[in-house]
Amino acid sequence: MSPSPQDRAARVAAELAGLGLALPGSLTQRGMRCGWAGCRCHRDPPQLHGPYWQWTRKQAGKTISRLVPDDQVDDYRQWLDNHRRLHELIAELEDITLAVADQRSGHQARPRRTRQKTA
Repeated sequence: MSPSPQDRAARVAAELAGLGLALPGSLTQRGMRCGWAGCRCHRDPPQLHGPYWQWTRKQAGKTISRLVPDDQVDDYRQWLDNHRRLHELIAELEDITLAVADQRSGHQARPRRTRQKTA
């Protein structure tokens, strides 16, 4: 016997409660050029400084970036993973609720269209 919608919703809620901090965006490693024209980073081929960790996100339609110290990279990774899981759990809770609403109102349940991930 499959779990009831209430049991499934309770499981989602319990996972949400234990999720912890969540942060949108992405974490990348980059090499950078400095402002000194005679530096090795401006030669051909360039030898960039770094690598440095950079966290990037969108805020009010603008891209915001921040350098992340090496000792904080694991924290950022966890927060980013939590953010992705948060959205998965919200989508699952919406699906459960839609199924209950459809069942109670007599509507035929339609499969939810999933978003295509872009690279």
